[in-house]
Amino acid sequence: MHRRFIVPSALAATLLLAIPAAASPGTVGAPGIGDPYYPAAGNGGYDVSHYDLRLKYQPATDLLEGTATILATATQELSRFNLDFGLDVSEVRVNGKKARFATSGDHELEVAPAEPLAKGKAVSVVVRYAGKPSELKINGWTAWARTPDGGVAAQEPESAVWWYPSNDHPLDKATYDISVSVPDGTQAISNGVLQSQSSKLGWTRFNWRSDKPQATYLTTLAVGRFDITTDKTADGLPVLNAYSKDLGPHAGAARASLERTTEVAEWLTEVFGPYPYNALGGYVPNVTSGFALETQTRPFYSPRQFANGANVSVVVHEIAHQWYGNSVSVDRWKDIWINEGFARYSQWLWSEKEGEGTAQELADYTYAQHPADDPFWKVKPGDPGPDNQFALAVYDRGALALQALRNEVGDDTFFALLKGWPTEHAHGNANVGDFLRYAERVSGKPLAALFDTWLYQPSRPSAPAAADAGLAEAALTARSAARVERPASWKKIAATNTVHGHGGHRDAGRAKRGHAGHAGHDHR
Repeated sequence: MHRRFIVPSALAATLLLAIPAAASPGTVGAPGIGDPYYPAAGNGGYDVSHYDLRLKYQPATDLLEGTATILATATQELSRFNLDFGLDVSEVRVNGKKARFATSGDHELEVAPAEPLAKGKAVSVVVRYAGKPSELKINGWTAWARTPDGGVAAQEPESAVWWYPSNDHPLDKATYDISVSVPDGTQAISNGVLQSQSSKLGWTRFNWRSDKPQATYLTTLAVGRFDITTDKTADGLPVLNAYSKDLGPHAGAARASLERTTEVAEWLTEVFGPYPYNALGGYVPNVTSGFALETQTRPFYSPRQFANGANVSVVVHEIAHQWYGNSVSVDRWKDIWINEGFARYSQWLWSEKEGEGTAQELADYTYAQHPADDPFWKVKPGDPGPDNQFALAVYDRGALALQALRNEVGDDTFFALLKGWPTEHAHGNANVGDFLRYAERVSGKPLAALFDTWLYQPSRPSAPAAADAGLAEAALTARSAARVERPASWKKIAATNTVHGHGGHRDAGRAKRGHAGHAGHDHR
């Protein structure tokens, strides 16, 4: 898992242009947005509404050149503010005027506008930059993956630092226009809808637009040579899937999985309500990682997700995130359960729909395979801590919590909750406490004790509590999963336990904060 540290700027500052130290603290935007897991993530003092990125990328050299225009509103008086960014900057302008800038820490770009910005003032920031993203290492890792024919930006909880300046935290979502020029014969894949493409003098420019609020880590860019399939849903929604031309033996399984994206999305609309965006699809680049990521409208999948054949369950997981995680995003990263617990439970519901094991049977098996002394129960899905943010328990124990809720409130209320939550908080942010209060309001039942038992106690729920959650008697007494019949879907679901084990970092060290890569568990 990748861990983000604050490096005191006095130790790491690299001065580009001198910024006077006399600015009043009340007029300086905070270098972090206030997330206890990642104190340096995001920034204070402004709110971004739109990013316009105009980029040029040369796959042969990994050189990325860019001009980012950021539209924002000052939320306080600002004599200085920060952006999160790691490449070399040549010029910054604020409201059309040159601004002074400096770098500090791992990825802080400190900007001092020529004139202070008043609270509530509309702000435009233009940053010109260039660099080789794969050469940018923060704490020894990178969110930019080189491929034989290009490069890919995809990672959680951050990836923007490697390719565009931003307010890098889910609390500050914005819309995007992403325009990328690449050599003819190469494609640039990003989020949303492809508005246009044109070629000139050996270069082709692709213009992508995301017209709904999007967190920075959900923004992606893939440059390479792809086979692209396009379609439309029954409602006219454009579907675009892209497959690297050199996926080798994984090519067939990858296509057999992603080409069911439309079917999965249509089923999920029955579970979660209307699809929240105007585009759909996914892409599989030729990367060596093993993870997948719910990049908005166009999830990223590593080829290794399909090493053992087609796996629609991983597609279900990532498309479910379009509602739970993308449209309704975390308030702070400790609220990750309202992303991952629900995405895992969607896999259980898919299994139920496909006749490969009900959610209750999957809950029985999950509970039975983790005895009381298993460290699995030490992780608290409602606040797992930065080192366990993507531990297996956040997924499986998180899904157990939802099965307990389902049995407590009944199917009619439970499925009303699943639809109502992404409607009530569409394109916003929320925390675990918000969901508890929402569930209590809709169900009319006190649920705090249930949530505490399944999300916050660092121990295996007792047999009575588990029985109340509907777990079978065999699951309550078994010391191993051997005594409880394993659902047919278990193997495919377990194969996605590394879905956010963000390969590029975890495989080489640690990453997407470990999206659940627990190799020691029974994944037979």
